[in-house]
Amino acid sequence: MALKNKSMYALLGVLNITPATGYEIKKYCDTVLAGIWNENYGHIYPTLKKLTDEAMIEVLDTDESSTKIRYGITEKGKEELVKWMLAETTLQPARSEYMLKFLFSSQFETEYVLKILRDYRAIYENQRNKYQTFKKSLETGIEEITKKRSVYMTAVLTKAIMSCETNILWCDETMDIIRNAE
Repeated sequence: MALKNKSMYALLGVLNITPATGYEIKKYCDTVLAGIWNENYGHIYPTLKKLTDEAMIEVLDTDESSTKIRYGITEKGKEELVKWMLAETTLQPARSEYMLKFLFSSQFETEYVLKILRDYRAIYENQRNKYQTFKKSLETGIEEITKKRSVYMTAVLTKAIMSCETNILWCDETMDIIRNAE
């Protein structure tokens, strides 16, 4: 089976919620999908063109004073999204530059390794704080987000927070082990 570009499903999913411009899709990816899916403009615009060419999305309107084009999902796009949602999901291999650095760090000075771990911890602490802030916003209610949608978003944010906390705990325990090994 040929590999499918999963970016198209991310975009179809966003457009199934609401029509959007490429910029708005990127903004959604950077806020709502952050931590679980990443899209950049280099993927978004070619994918929008491909989806338009394949009649899975359509141009709804354009802002004549700028280059803003608003896209909406078509019935064909909704059918493809449902087909993908029901298909088996394959586990994607993890890629972590920090873990790669850590794995090869046994030949370096302890202080250098501890710095790698402190930096890694700080990233997850910062990310966790962002997720917690967004989750609190959802709990107080965001006008544009339905209650039902909020339930799913809260579940994803809870998992992201838990994942961050696991990484923070791992960093703390690993730093203790390394310090005590000397």
